Amino acid sequence: MELAYAASTVHRRFHKPGAVQLCTLMNIKTGGCTEDCSYCAQSSRYKTNLTATKLSTVDSVLEAARTAKQNGSNRFCMGAAWRDMQGRTRGMKNIVEMVKGVRALGMEACVTLGMLDKEQARELKEAGLTAYNHNVDTSREHYPSVITTRSYDERLQTIENVREAGIHVCSGGILGLGEVPQTDHVGLIHTLATLPEHPESFPVNKLVPIKGTPMYGQEPVKLEDIVRCIATARLVMPSTIIRLAAGRISMPESEQMLCFMAGANAVFTGEKMLTTDCNGWDEDKAMFERWGLQPMQTEASKVVEEPKFTAQSFDTFKRKQEQPTAS
Repeated sequence: MELAYAASTVHRRFHKPGAVQLCTLMNIKTGGCTEDCSYCAQSSRYKTNLTATKLSTVDSVLEAARTAKQNGSNRFCMGAAWRDMQGRTRGMKNIVEMVKGVRALGMEACVTLGMLDKEQARELKEAGLTAYNHNVDTSREHYPSVITTRSYDERLQTIENVREAGIHVCSGGILGLGEVPQTDHVGLIHTLATLPEHPESFPVNKLVPIKGTPMYGQEPVKLEDIVRCIATARLVMPSTIIRLAAGRISMPESEQMLCFMAGANAVFTGEKMLTTDCNGWDEDKAMFERWGLQPMQTEASKVVEEPKFTAQSFDTFKRKQEQPTAS
């Protein structure tokens, strides 16, 4: 409780109390991924009864984004189940149009597409991308027990490519992967807190066990370990947005409030996460009302102030009007 109080105190120095960002996540390309992430339903290596799909159309994605905005979401995130973007020229072209369309709606745009090289990152930056999600998942030490087809350093390289392109980095982890919280949660936070810049956002995912994946049957992460992770991240990355992500639907409202008190200030809300259930907009609106929370006004949703007229004498105004204008 002392840790949570300390984090809450720091939180109020960098963020508006009670302001929580609403984000919506859409799976724009489901399944068929060649990676072996042992928690993921979208890996082609596991039998999870998930049907693989092709990349969604630009129009269908923008329609989903409009629905999200109408329900109060400020950031629209798009995820595709790929290892990387190599050779996906047509896919990248469509994703660029999706990003441009989301930004034109006045929303922040975030994508997660696997590994990116520097040129691909620059292309997304030019399209107006707000943030790129690329989680490191866990500590460097525990990582080989979770994934073998992509190294920890490859993940960090993608994050570096994104940062160098001038795109906000969104990177966090999944709690409940069989790790030791006292060491691996610290390792996860240390990795991100010692980057050249703190990530703009830090998603905290609670493992949703998927039948057919190696992580199915894992002991659920304890609430106190989630709160410790959030509070510690808030203390060492004070300006970062900390987002309650996958698994929030399994947390009672009282547990979510404790996470907000400890420094969390963003959620995913809407119809679905990637392949798992999500708290709905109406449900979250009612929760916000009960607890006095408000949607956070961030980069893309800030209201532009009306021009203000300064007081001036009539003579001053007349002189300005009489001055010749440049042709």
